[in-house]
Amino acid sequence: MRTTAAGRPRDPEVDRRIADAAVALFGRTGWAGFSVEGVARAAGVGKASIYLRWESKEQLLGDALARRLVDVADFDSGTLRGDLVRLTRQLLDIYRGESGRAVLRLIVESPDIPGLEARWESLRESQVLAARAMVRRGIARGEIPEDAPVTMVLDTLCGGVLMHVWSAPEHLRARIAADVEAYAEQLVDFLIGAVHGYR
Repeated sequence: MRTTAAGRPRDPEVDRRIADAAVALFGRTGWAGFSVEGVARAAGVGKASIYLRWESKEQLLGDALARRLVDVADFDSGTLRGDLVRLTRQLLDIYRGESGRAVLRLIVESPDIPGLEARWESLRESQVLAARAMVRRGIARGEIPEDAPVTMVLDTLCGGVLMHVWSAPEHLRARIAADVEAYAEQLVDFLIGAVHGYR
């Protein structure tokens, strides 16, 4: 990102509008349809305002995604079920929120966009590290067997959330938003039950 010239303080509201517009445009069109002109139109600013802040569209999108996509946080509720429900809620917020389409685009397209792969790797790594810490605590507390297939648990949880959001038709998205807590609890209960029955 460019530094602002002395005497010209940055307007945080303009920065926010540009970042929001960039993430939304990327989510709708992908990298092939992403342009500084398109972001400027959507944000209601001139192209010059963007180029004063970012040297390229790659830097613009990378910074916008860094502002909007928060890494997954570890959370210790005292029980494996509570931890995994909280993790599921975080993942649902990422994939179904305003930035959800951009995240799905990022998964597929990040290797082909300079500077973007690192952002996706950071998000993915935070997800994996938080989930593994939760499952290991559950094993240490005796909530699930010591030989529980940790990778299978995580693949099932994260993949289940992604498919739940990705495969939902448009007319059911409002229902998904209303049933987030119930779905998180159902998925985790199913998963913990499957782990106890795994042999």
